[in-house]
Amino acid sequence: MKMSEKSRSFKYFPKFSGFTVAAAKPKCIISSSESCYLPEMDPGIWSRLPPELLDDVLSFLPLRTYLNLRSTCKRFDSLLYSPSFVSKHSDSSFSSFLLLAHPQCFSQFPLYDSALGTWRSLPLSLSVPLLSATPSTALLSIADGLVCFSLRNSCSFVVCNFLTKSSRLIEFPYHPFRFELLTLVSVHLGYKIFTLFADSALVFDSRDHSWRKFNNFEAILGDNHRQEAACYNGHLYFVTPKPFSIVSFDLDSGEWEVTDIVMPEELTFVRLVSDGDRKLYMIGGTGRNGISRRLRLWEFSEEGNWVEVESVPQMFCKKFMSICYHNYEHVYCFWHQGTICVCCYTWPEMLYYRFCRRSWHWVPKCPSLPERWSCGFRWFSFVPQLCASA
Repeated sequence: MKMSEKSRSFKYFPKFSGFTVAAAKPKCIISSSESCYLPEMDPGIWSRLPPELLDDVLSFLPLRTYLNLRSTCKRFDSLLYSPSFVSKHSDSSFSSFLLLAHPQCFSQFPLYDSALGTWRSLPLSLSVPLLSATPSTALLSIADGLVCFSLRNSCSFVVCNFLTKSSRLIEFPYHPFRFELLTLVSVHLGYKIFTLFADSALVFDSRDHSWRKFNNFEAILGDNHRQEAACYNGHLYFVTPKPFSIVSFDLDSGEWEVTDIVMPEELTFVRLVSDGDRKLYMIGGTGRNGISRRLRLWEFSEEGNWVEVESVPQMFCKKFMSICYHNYEHVYCFWHQGTICVCCYTWPEMLYYRFCRRSWHWVPKCPSLPERWSCGFRWFSFVPQLCASA
């Protein structure tokens, strides 16, 4: 048989699980009798392939290719949650973003690529069916690739993973639908939602899909109502109003504790932030008569006291103080990939400190934001995670 006649039968592999895979050019085996021998693959072998071997074969696909093929069948979609697949792709690198939310932009969110230092031209769209593009939807908190929204019309929350398109609807256990200081916390094999309701603390645990109510709560809000709690050593940390002190909440036992941590002098406002349960930091203004003259950064040491890390350069400090105009209730902070971000609810730019360079920078205003937006800006750290399950 001629070479051209044998090659025509190898344009494609047989159809497999609903899609056709183009074949690579077969290798030739040279013999004395023929110039090339090309055996034909038996379709029956593929049809009887054990599921675990099929999963192993598919796990070798590039991650982005696999995500595009998920909708082919339920089997491929379920593979995303198998331990072997997750372990193989657990080190897959995704870009990290600073996500900007605003009440007047409830259907999409601008993303700032912190690695490239540029704004993404394509915003992150809400493709989760449970979320409707209405003003009653509000982004509240983000943790390890999971995003938490409130749905005021249905008195519930929805937690979703935009990468895997998984989501969970969580009904609020009480009425009216009023809560404060909501914080999404990533825990082993799941997540918890902490929030304050009336004179109680409520904690939702995704591992058993239940709410717990703790009644031994004392008012600690002060001007921190825009600041999420700082998670450190399994506790949530908050700052009380003047005279400033730090209280902690145990996520497991539900017990509150007033710490004996000594605070720096001449504080005008304080915000706490953690780097992912390893270190605890504090951002605060210092001055007299309630007016901040300097903006400083402290780290909580192993000895149990605050050690000053940096003082914000005067040029950056003056701009930030003019932005918030001494309305410190508008100030909030969070951690993002080796940086501490300091934001103002009324300003579209963001100040951040990069630890690796020990330098301060501004994230510029998103060019797509309308000029008329004057307040309601909420920044979040968004790092997509394949393994995060809603």
